[in-house]
Amino acid sequence: MKICDLTQFYSPLSGGVKRYVHEKIAYIRNYTPENEHVLIVPGPKTEVANGARSRVYSIHSPLVSRSSRYRALLNLRAIEEILEHERPDLIESSDPYQVGWKAVSAGRALKIPVVGFYHSHFPEAYVRGSARLLGERGTQRAMKLTRAYVRRLYNRFDITLVPSERLAGVLLEWGVHNVRPVRLGVNTEVFKAAPDDAQATRESLRVERDRQLLLYVGRLAKEKNAQTLFRAFELLRRGDSNQFHLLVIGDGPQRKRLETLRRHIGNVSWIPYCTESGDLARYYRAADLFVHPSVQETFGLVALESQACGTPVIGIRGSYMDKVICHDQQLWARENSGEALADAIEAASTTKLATLGESAACAAEKLYSWPRVFEELFCIYRELRANYRRF
Repeated sequence: MKICDLTQFYSPLSGGVKRYVHEKIAYIRNYTPENEHVLIVPGPKTEVANGARSRVYSIHSPLVSRSSRYRALLNLRAIEEILEHERPDLIESSDPYQVGWKAVSAGRALKIPVVGFYHSHFPEAYVRGSARLLGERGTQRAMKLTRAYVRRLYNRFDITLVPSERLAGVLLEWGVHNVRPVRLGVNTEVFKAAPDDAQATRESLRVERDRQLLLYVGRLAKEKNAQTLFRAFELLRRGDSNQFHLLVIGDGPQRKRLETLRRHIGNVSWIPYCTESGDLARYYRAADLFVHPSVQETFGLVALESQACGTPVIGIRGSYMDKVICHDQQLWARENSGEALADAIEAASTTKLATLGESAACAAEKLYSWPRVFEELFCIYRELRANYRRF
């Protein structure tokens, strides 16, 4: 079976979608010699890179973010030409915009099944995030139109994969009838609790021994709720100036706010990007607590990676990724505010975090290793192909 992943949510620097597709390529290379993989993504120039039973096509596309290096894949004719040349047995699209529509039309033309992966709950992230500008009636109208758009696009896929049972229920309520919940995964050979290198990493960051290290990994963007994290840390620093140190790994539109926090509050370290998984695992292991402020996250790979490394997670209740938290969430913030998140961090810091992290690491390894996750996903692929009617 030849599988083609098609997405414009792809940055050479970081991102959950990038890790997902490259872990799939590794799974095919290491575990399924009967399969091939094709990846189509935007890039700085048009080229193709060949691997072991895999090819990555980059299509020249304009930058939409200089910090995160995301690009808009606008050359739909190039996508069509690659698909006609490769003739995959199945297409999977991770895009809710023009690339998603192109995947649907190309699949029909080639008479092959097309899978949609609902990686991001963009109506909540962008429409509700603009509620102050739109007003109550404007937000309701925008959400109604967005729900209709989601229903119209995703019902055209043969299956819509959703990495959260709760979010799958939301899409069903919206009228998307082909939803299949799937699990996320983590590379447990890289993201693991050993070796015990936490102190050396903390020394490299100049974090004092008596301080608790809080870690955030992700884009510095409104949809990630980074502003609530910054407000929470500001409150923590005012309450006890030396108890906590914040390490932020990521970049984005809210970089200036982070720089202001570093300058005026202190005890903040910033790494714009960490492209090596082994280095990222070291930072996870060095942290006492991973802070995940997003309330609209559907693809919480960073939360799984942190737990696999033995570092527990604190966040805000009610997100779509609650099911991937492998430990108790009793102390999580009960509302989306800097004050509530600061209280939750402070309460969690008094518990036995090492014990909590150890049990989370065991659960993550048992339930969420990528080979286990992809074995289930490829069963869905085979089922879809077997039942696909070419007409």
